[in-house]
Amino acid sequence: MEDAVAVLQHELTLGEAADLLSRALPGHRVEILQGRLTVTPPPDGSHALSLTKLGRAFDRAGIVDVGGEYVQGVGLWLPTLPEDFAIPDFSVVDEDFRDAHVTKNYYAPNVFRLVVEVTSTNWSDDLGPKVECYAQADIPVYIVADRKHDEVLLYTNPADGKYPDPVRYKRGQSVPVPESVGVTLDLPVDTLLDGDD
Repeated sequence: MEDAVAVLQHELTLGEAADLLSRALPGHRVEILQGRLTVTPPPDGSHALSLTKLGRAFDRAGIVDVGGEYVQGVGLWLPTLPEDFAIPDFSVVDEDFRDAHVTKNYYAPNVFRLVVEVTSTNWSDDLGPKVECYAQADIPVYIVADRKHDEVLLYTNPADGKYPDPVRYKRGQSVPVPESVGVTLDLPVDTLLDGDD
C-alpha cells in the first residue's frame, strides 16, 4: 500500500505527462506550448488532404532543388520554456534538418523555413500560443489555415519575438509563399482550408 501511495504522490513533469499521453492516445498530437500541455485529435479527411496537396505543390515548385525538404508532424523545439515543443502539421525545412536534432523527436527552430497549421477543434492554439511561440522561435513564415473563420493568415518576419499583424486571405485568393522559403509558389486558400483544388 505504501508503494502505491508513493507512486500516486510522485508528480509528473510536463515532459513525462506528454510522453504518457502520447502513448495512451495513439494518433493524437501532444504538445507543450508556453508550459501548457495540449492534445489535438487526429486530422479529418480535409485536413489530411490539404497537407498532401501542400507537399505536391512544394514538389512541383522544386523545394528539393534549393536545399529544402517538406515534412509533416516533425517536432519543433521551442525556446519559450524548457519543456516547450510543437509538432506543426507541415513544415519546410533545410535538407540537413536532422543535423539540428535537439532532443527526442524535436529539431532546432533555425532549420525551419516555413510552418503551416490547419486548424482543428483546438483552433485557438494555432491562432494564439503558436503565433507567439513561433515568433519567439524566429520561424520566418507561419501560415494558418483557419477553418473556424474560413480564412488563411500569413505571418512573416518576426522581430523582437513578435510577428507583425498577419496578411489575411479569403476563398478564391492565393497565398504567395515568401521568397525566404526558397521557391516561387502561390497556395490557393481553398486548398489550404479543405483540400479542394
